[in-house]
Amino acid sequence: MSTENFIPLETLCSHYNVELSFFSNLDEIGLIEIQMVEQTQYIHQDSIYQIEKMIRMHQELDVNLEGIDVVFNLLQKIDSLQAELLSVRNRLLLYEN
Repeated sequence: MSTENFIPLETLCSHYNVELSFFSNLDEIGLIEIQMVEQTQYIHQDSIYQIEKMIRMHQELDVNLEGIDVVFNLLQKIDSLQAELLSVRNRLLLYEN
């Protein structure tokens, strides 16, 4: 497996000043996906934006992991409802014209 689009967890831990257990716990509750390649744990670079949000919630707002899970589930539901609303609006526009 190529690791060109992946970032080692050790790098993230030192960059964000977070312990490895934080990422392991996020992986356990299903918020992130850790890939193991040759005894090194990696995170895909597309996950960085979400991970930064989680770290800020945890460090700056003192939200625990369960709270982060709830917040991300609610944000996901909001995104889904907004997409559904947009779809319904577009269909309604077809009938109005």
